[in-house]
Amino acid sequence: MTDHNIDFSMVLASAVHDMKNSLGMLLNTVDELRAEHEQALAGSEKFNMLQYEAERMHNDLVQLLGIYRLGENNLSAHIDEHFVPDFLSDHMARHTPLLDGLGIDYVIEADDINGFFDEDLLTGVLNNTINNAIRYTKTRILLTAREEDGQLVIGVEDDGKGYPESMQHTGTLNFKSLDFNSGSTSLGLFFASSVAKLHSNGDKTGTIKLHNGGRFGGGVFEIWLP
Repeated sequence: MTDHNIDFSMVLASAVHDMKNSLGMLLNTVDELRAEHEQALAGSEKFNMLQYEAERMHNDLVQLLGIYRLGENNLSAHIDEHFVPDFLSDHMARHTPLLDGLGIDYVIEADDINGFFDEDLLTGVLNNTINNAIRYTKTRILLTAREEDGQLVIGVEDDGKGYPESMQHTGTLNFKSLDFNSGSTSLGLFFASSVAKLHSNGDKTGTIKLHNGGRFGGGVFEIWLP
C-alpha cells in the first residue's frame, strides 16, 4: 500500500533549496553579462530591475530555508573570529555592480575591530538589509561597524524616508508578530532577529534595532552581537 504521509514542509524546503541555487547561478550570469557589456547595460533600468529582483528573491529563499531550519531546531551559529572591515568590504563587493548601475553612492565606515559571528548567517542578514536599502534609498548607503557596550554593532543606513513607526523596533521578534495581511510580513526582520538571537555571550544575547536618523536622516538598521 502506498504511503501518502508526505512531509510537505520537507518537500517545500527541498524545492526552495533548488530554487535558491538556481537563482544564485542566474545572479552570477547577470554579473558576468554586466561586466561583458558594461557600457551598454550601465544605465539600463530594465537590467538593473532584473538584477535587483533576482537578488531579492534569492535573499527571500535564503531566509525561508533558515526559518525552516529554525523551526526544525536545526539552525545554529558557527562562531568564528573575523576582521570586520575586511568582512564588510568583501560583502559590499557583491552589491557594487548593482549600486553602480543605479547610481547609488556607498561608503563603509568600520572601526579596525575583530568580531565573533557566523559569517554565513550574518551575510544572509546583510544581503537582505542592503537590498532593502537599495529599494528605499535616494542616493546613498552607509555600512558601519563599531564596538559599543562590549558588543559588535553593524549598521546599514540610507537617505530614504526611513522606517514607518510600526516597524521601528528594538529587541527580538517572534513569528506571531508577523502580519501576513499587510503585504509586508517583515520576514527578513524575523530572520535577522533570529540570527542575532543565535549569538550569545554569557547572559547577553544578540538583538536588532530599527530607527530613523543616522548620518543621512533615513532608515537605520543595526544588529548587535555580544
